[in-house]
Amino acid sequence: MSPPTSGDKKQSGIARVLGSATAGICELAVFHPVDTTAKRLMSNNTRVASLSELNKVVFRDSATAPIGKRLVSLFPGLGYAAGYKILQRVYKYGGQPFANEFLNANFKPFFEDNFGKKTGKALMSATAGSLIGIGEIVLLPLDVLKIKRQTNPEAFKGRGFLKIIADEGFALYRGWGWTAARNAPGSFALFGGNAFAKEYIFKLQDYSAATWTQNFVASIFGASASLIVSAPLDVIKTRIQNKNFENPESGFTILKNMAKNEGFSAFFKGLVPKLLTTGPKLVFSFALAQSLIPAFDKVLSGSK
Repeated sequence: MSPPTSGDKKQSGIARVLGSATAGICELAVFHPVDTTAKRLMSNNTRVASLSELNKVVFRDSATAPIGKRLVSLFPGLGYAAGYKILQRVYKYGGQPFANEFLNANFKPFFEDNFGKKTGKALMSATAGSLIGIGEIVLLPLDVLKIKRQTNPEAFKGRGFLKIIADEGFALYRGWGWTAARNAPGSFALFGGNAFAKEYIFKLQDYSAATWTQNFVASIFGASASLIVSAPLDVIKTRIQNKNFENPESGFTILKNMAKNEGFSAFFKGLVPKLLTTGPKLVFSFALAQSLIPAFDKVLSGSK
């Protein structure tokens, strides 16, 4: 295999899978119980005047259980979220370097001749992210089921996962075009913003050599750009996916009705909460993956 010519150290595939999967697991471990706690506090309609009452609100039926069981109680409905999130992080964070290496090996002169060496390198990273983002539609069924569980649980009508798969089949890919259209610019902005920060703010020759702090700051740029750019299509995608299985509505119908009845601002509904909630999760996992992948590669290669 020819050596990489982008200036970035190439990590093994195993390191990429381990690093991105660990980042996804850590993201769930840190943010899922926080999200559960917040939702239980918001749903509580009684006055909380003591720690014991707070304990009952947060842990509910497990309030008097051992600490281990109480912590486990903060992970309800984790199945779809865990399956989707970990696979998504492995695919996106672990797959983008492979796409970037392909572009670097085959299209480097095009990017450098048209955009210059530094900008061309960052744009290759962004384009690789966009290609990976489009391919992410293979995970769409898990995303659909996760969203329906969160926003429209009656759509399940007592059916289990396998029963839904058998009944719905390719209907679970409803909205795939809008998902791809959302992911392409969103992933472009995520990896592009991250790469531009490393290139122009930190002036790194090897992006994989970034420190944790540099990865964290670069991830903030990438995550913020991604959420803002993908917001309009994300609203449409979510509205397609949260409909009942037997009552689908096309993306173009949703777009037309939104523009007619709700105005332009409707396409950015939920952006501020998303920046405050999804933003930190994305920054955390992206920065962690970028730090863990080189670390795992160093351990696996036996280098010091």
